[in-house]
Amino acid sequence: MRRLTAALTMTTTLTLIAGCTTSADNGGGTGEGDSGRPTLEMASSEVIADAADNGVDTSARLFESSDVVVVAADTPEDLSRGVHLAIAGGAPLLTAGDQAAVDAEIERLGVERVITVGEVGPLIDGPEITPATPAETPASISAGVAASLDAETAEGMEGLEHAEHPLDMPPMLATDATSLASIATARAAGADVHVLSYPDPRITSESMALVTEQDVLALGDEFGSQERLDTAIEMAANGELPGGGGLVFPGRRMIAFYGHPSGDALGVMGEQPPAEAVDRVKAHIENYQPLEEQPVVPAFEIIVTVASEFPGEDGKFTNVGNPEDFLGYIDAITDAGGYAFLDLQPGQASFLEQAKVYEDLLKRPNVGLALDPEWNLQPGEQPLQRVGHAEAAEINEVSEWLAQLVRDNNLPQKGLIVHQFQLQMLRDRDQINTDHPELSFILHADGHGGPEQKFDTWNVMRQDLSDDWFMAWKNFIDEDNPTFTPEETYNNVDPRPWFVSYQ
Repeated sequence: MRRLTAALTMTTTLTLIAGCTTSADNGGGTGEGDSGRPTLEMASSEVIADAADNGVDTSARLFESSDVVVVAADTPEDLSRGVHLAIAGGAPLLTAGDQAAVDAEIERLGVERVITVGEVGPLIDGPEITPATPAETPASISAGVAASLDAETAEGMEGLEHAEHPLDMPPMLATDATSLASIATARAAGADVHVLSYPDPRITSESMALVTEQDVLALGDEFGSQERLDTAIEMAANGELPGGGGLVFPGRRMIAFYGHPSGDALGVMGEQPPAEAVDRVKAHIENYQPLEEQPVVPAFEIIVTVASEFPGEDGKFTNVGNPEDFLGYIDAITDAGGYAFLDLQPGQASFLEQAKVYEDLLKRPNVGLALDPEWNLQPGEQPLQRVGHAEAAEINEVSEWLAQLVRDNNLPQKGLIVHQFQLQMLRDRDQINTDHPELSFILHADGHGGPEQKFDTWNVMRQDLSDDWFMAWKNFIDEDNPTFTPEETYNNVDPRPWFVSYQ
């Protein structure tokens, strides 16, 4: 067991002995890292949930034992001090609150001395309890700062000699939502912690490369289940999307033209041939990009099935376009570094049967799907009699099929838009299954009218909406009064829409 001697400035100078070894549940180290030390044994990348946000799970995975542990009260000032002490001493940091869990971890580690920061309440009998004297450390500390704070910096601030963990640690992923106790414990063990802006390793090109080159530990339950992390890492090898990274959203925003190749009757996209439509939407982006730090990429939302007032030969009140008729627009927008969505107006057909018509197009990496419940009719109904609706079960069967298509063809994440401007259009929206890492779920609140009416629609559509959805906005060139400018769209619409289409 390695030991370190560290001095803490308190009423008197204390000598702390802190030691650590590999976690018993990982079977010890295997192989050697760059330092010559054995590496933490891992069968594959893992999620350390730390669901209680107190660092106990992380400590249990990374440390078999430690003579010293830091326990901090759950305040910004105390956590900040605790982070510095833990990293300086190479010891786990636990957050007070769940006394039973903290006591159990202290006992498992075989702790001889507990350094407490702030009012942590009574702790397990046995170890020596040493309150830390207040010192000049930042009043609060962010996940990013904690991840980058090294032992040398901590040593200079706290007067501590850092203990080197006996094992080399794999890279670790965190977000701003990851507990500081987990991040500090990982840094105390010597790990490099990469703080991502979103809890998915596909968020950037760099994080995609990181997880495809070696196993990682993901800190925090915001990364989801082990199965979800496994899927995300597997998909990180499937290529990037326009603007970088492997997620549709976040990581970029999109400005889209909506329409049909037949002409201007169904939207602005068809007012001109494909190449000219691309140039026109890119001209719009020149006004949006200065307002946004993330890349803003061009997109088309192409209506491929059109609801009809006539029943047609199949009696389903919908015209199903030949997939080849849309290749010109799809090729033009994707060759320009953009994205295409295929929009379905099913009439009395089902979304799924129409989606399958365009399976070959959807096998392309930069082609997603859009479902429009407005034109989803029930038996006996016809278009324009009233606004249609879709049941969650109808959306779910499409998302299941589309997610499987992504998996079977090793594709990057695919966007799935669902349109809604009335609550009745998705009456059981809370039953829509958004637990598909293969898909990015986008709710398109596409009501038209004056600003007050549009904002009312937007706000109602957002009520009780799961965080799994990304919001989209539509600017109607003729029906809105007035049509929002790029500045009004990005600065006045809250939250800022990820996808903005023009019709």
